[in-house]
Amino acid sequence: MFEFIERMVLAGFNILNSASAWLVFSFILAGVLHDIMSPDKFQRMLGNKKLSSLLKSTISGMLLPICSCGVIPLGISLYYSGAYLGPVLAFMTATPIINPIAVILCYGLLGPQITMIYVIAGFTVPMLIGVIGNMFGGPELVAPGVEENIQARMLELEEGIRPGLAERIKSGLNWAINDLALSVSKYVIPGMLFAGFLLTAVPQDYIHSFLGDPSMLSLGSIAVLATIMYVCAVGHIPFIAALIASGAAPGVGITFLMAGAATNFPELISMFNIMGKRTAIIYSTVITLTALVFGYAANILLMPGFKPAMNFDRTSNSIKAANTLLIDFPKPIEYICSFIIFVFFIRAVMPGIKTTMASISKKAA
Repeated sequence: MFEFIERMVLAGFNILNSASAWLVFSFILAGVLHDIMSPDKFQRMLGNKKLSSLLKSTISGMLLPICSCGVIPLGISLYYSGAYLGPVLAFMTATPIINPIAVILCYGLLGPQITMIYVIAGFTVPMLIGVIGNMFGGPELVAPGVEENIQARMLELEEGIRPGLAERIKSGLNWAINDLALSVSKYVIPGMLFAGFLLTAVPQDYIHSFLGDPSMLSLGSIAVLATIMYVCAVGHIPFIAALIASGAAPGVGITFLMAGAATNFPELISMFNIMGKRTAIIYSTVITLTALVFGYAANILLMPGFKPAMNFDRTSNSIKAANTLLIDFPKPIEYICSFIIFVFFIRAVMPGIKTTMASISKKAA
């Protein structure tokens, strides 16, 4: 039992390490941007149900090479700055699914046909989930308290008392450290541990061996396994290329990338607790179903007669090009950032622990 717990914690810690630097970077970026943008301009850009707002969120998300955990703080910052649920979900979907580095690697390792479907899916799905979020968001369409905050900031502008740039950056970072980071880390750490539990109960080696047997593969099983695994679109493209080269259908790669890269337990738990149950249901359901649809479509369009694309020259050139764009954090930085996330988690749960201890002491007395 102790050995199982040790492996579970270690697996969760490894997942945290892979995402912690991006989380800290996102906290800082969200804090810097929080009070800089004029509220009236922000409302015109993303505080509505227009397709143009979804388009802006989708394209900006497609250009950022950030994982699904790193996008949580940025999405929440957009949400609580006045963006409607649709643009927020579009941004949070596009960012982990697709980015320039992933497209380059996909072209080199999986070929132009799968890459074309991958790019179409990476654009279409965020737009679709944004439309559905705007249609069925209900009370979650706008974050609570946003209207009052925007009115207060607009009043500052009208009265000419808006602080200077340095003061606004300082205020935004203070919000990121003492509000955003605590809210997110409170749920990220349990999510990482739960993911570690799943990977320990169902070891990744077993999952890989299962995926490596083409006769065992179905798009449904791929969607389920991709949700369990922590998948980075960039990091798993070589694995998907090997999988397809071993005989798996091309739709497997599309489904695995979409469902895996855009869904993981830390993100879903954070979304559930911070942005509401309805938001988490819309997000996970739409991504899973569209991943299956695009995977099925890829199989219909490309099979029979599909041949894995493993052109050495193109693969080598694509890897070199991707490496020039890829941001790879040194291990010491990852460890430091993981420690920072854990400190935020302790700060977030400490008031509840103190209240519980005080209540127990009072009952004992």
